[in-house]
Amino acid sequence: HRRYRETIPGLKEKDIRIALDEWNYWYGPHVFGELGTRYFMKDALGIAAGLHEYFRNSDIIFMANYAQTVNVIGCIKTTKTEAFLDSTAMPLILYRREFGTIPVCVSGWNQKLDVSAALTEDRKYLTIGFVNATYDTYETTLNLKGLAVAGKAKGWIITNPNVLAYNDAGRPLEVNIVPLPDTDLTGKITIPPVSNTVFKVPVQ
Repeated sequence: HRRYRETIPGLKEKDIRIALDEWNYWYGPHVFGELGTRYFMKDALGIAAGLHEYFRNSDIIFMANYAQTVNVIGCIKTTKTEAFLDSTAMPLILYRREFGTIPVCVSGWNQKLDVSAALTEDRKYLTIGFVNATYDTYETTLNLKGLAVAGKAKGWIITNPNVLAYNDAGRPLEVNIVPLPDTDLTGKITIPPVSNTVFKVPVQ
């Protein structure tokens, strides 16, 4: 779409954007009835990476509707007596609660990591999301051009070393959002394997 804007005369001026009516994974095993997909830790990473891609292209993506919310391919599953959050719910919840709405350009990162950043609407916080879909630990540093860190960052992580870990009714969540200790982002940052990490740091 972005290439078409540059090659088709008049298209860029019309500012025609992309609206995705549905996006999600849809594959087996169907353990919750017809098409009732069970999602795993690896799928949580995929949803987070999908969000990053939409954020990076928010100038041309007008709308992207996650499908669907409850049962079948939903991030909320139900039984006759219980409801629970599937693994894919976790990044949706985390980014909705904590991630910013003003996209920030990210460059020069380790290509093994999927990175996205945004300022909060009041511009008081920079939020940074990392997806590490490998089995390796990575260290990285931040160079915040035009921004000064004004304190330690709050952080949250979604991780499980077993990429096939999943949530189910009647037992503790195997894939969940876990708060991190306050983190100094002015030095090296460690990103664990098989993880989705979000930092929220005050800036000036």
